[in-house]
Amino acid sequence: MPELVSHDVRVHPSAANLGREEQLAWKIAELATDPVPVPDDVTEMIVNRVIDNAAVATASLTRGPVVAARAQALAHPYRPGATVLGCPSARRVSPEWAAWANGVAVRELDYHDTFLAAEYSHPADNIPPLLAVAQHAAARRGLTGADVVRGVATAYEVQVDLVRAISLHRHKIDHVAHLGPSAAAGLGTLLGLDAGTIFHAVGQALHTTTATRQSRKGEISTWKAYAPAFAGKVAVEAVDRAMRGQTSPTPVYEGEDGVIARLLDGPDAHYVVTLPAPGSPKRAILDTYTKEHSAEYQSQALIDLARRLHRERPELRDPANVEAIVIHTSHHTHDVIGSGANDPQKYDPAASRETLDHSIPYIFTVALQDGTWHHVESYRPERAARPDTVELWRRVTTAEDPEWTRRYHSTDPAEKAFGGRVEIHLADGSRVVEEIAVADAHPLGARPFGREQYVAKFRTLAEGVLEPAEVERVLDVAQRLPALTAEELGGLTVTAPPALLASVSAPEGIF
Repeated sequence: MPELVSHDVRVHPSAANLGREEQLAWKIAELATDPVPVPDDVTEMIVNRVIDNAAVATASLTRGPVVAARAQALAHPYRPGATVLGCPSARRVSPEWAAWANGVAVRELDYHDTFLAAEYSHPADNIPPLLAVAQHAAARRGLTGADVVRGVATAYEVQVDLVRAISLHRHKIDHVAHLGPSAAAGLGTLLGLDAGTIFHAVGQALHTTTATRQSRKGEISTWKAYAPAFAGKVAVEAVDRAMRGQTSPTPVYEGEDGVIARLLDGPDAHYVVTLPAPGSPKRAILDTYTKEHSAEYQSQALIDLARRLHRERPELRDPANVEAIVIHTSHHTHDVIGSGANDPQKYDPAASRETLDHSIPYIFTVALQDGTWHHVESYRPERAARPDTVELWRRVTTAEDPEWTRRYHSTDPAEKAFGGRVEIHLADGSRVVEEIAVADAHPLGARPFGREQYVAKFRTLAEGVLEPAEVERVLDVAQRLPALTAEELGGLTVTAPPALLASVSAPEGIF
């Protein structure tokens, strides 16, 4: 186990002149410059997540937000530049725009990895900006796959440690405010920058990624996929400015008009942020988990429970047999994707896909009736509007249960849970009560994901999108990540058939 150091983080008046060595951004920078080797199991998981990102991005290549972001990126050709997912590897764009387009492709289906604690996160959002910069700078700086692994390990560590310690959503700040600093730190490790440069990059990245959570409220828009891509893009730009000697708002976290004082817990706030000690390995990625189903993470376990009920209790599929379904769960599931959000859109058959994948009443209903979950079919408008589905869907509510909330916040991995207890009240007066703590794919679940499952997920999502030879090429390159040379880093992309990309068009913009 790594040795950990806890850092007290609080607001300081300007008159205190807090030294930068005492600031959280500096502690993050020191972590990023620590040359500790990456453990083999961490390297293995980083490869898994690169495969996972390729899978979910491949499945989203023809979706509107991805098409638009790709068109924006392709309007910024650059050499040496970075690749754009879907396009031939020889077609390069400026790295910040590659981070943008590829970040949207990865996030669009809400289908990649997750970590939940005091805050929420999708840590694999760090990978697109790191790969983009690595491809662009590979030849000039002699970067290899091993450098990418080191950068990703740092980015995951920083994001997970911030997510454990500092809640953003409590103050309606979007979770990408932790992504800007983590991506900047990971880029600092990748490029071998000094602590002073990374310090200012982290500060700038944080300052430019604080936004409200309205992007995940009510009728959820296409911006949901863009928000983390924007954080990755501005992290690249922040690192570039810092490398040119440009400084950041300081202290960005602890200042009397800083993020904590004005956006989070206020002038009297106190956080304890725990980071690995110098010389201690960065293992945080091993505490994260991916998704088997294309839906918000808190729905993963409940989808698995609904699929089991579909098999074992087929009568529950018919709304004539069901008076009410109550999902007793954590505050997050209830308040964000449940009826506690008080969003009528979560019960609207005409709601956007982005809204439906944040509606556990809808998700549980469809999984219960269909016995499966599909990243396309389960969200089709005709599926959402099916009369028996709408009737049953509107009988599903959520309720916060203090015990499930406690388990959600538990720091004990064996106790931490993201599921709930489902009580189904039948028309004949009887009840069905079942519960599930973690998703089947979770490390402690019924069928934990390993390399075999990540590869299978990629093959499934690439079917009908990529040519078979391209599927095999991507898997080969990704699984050789730690040994890739600078010349081979450009192969960390997916190339779709030209006819597939030509089948969709993006409206014109400024570029």
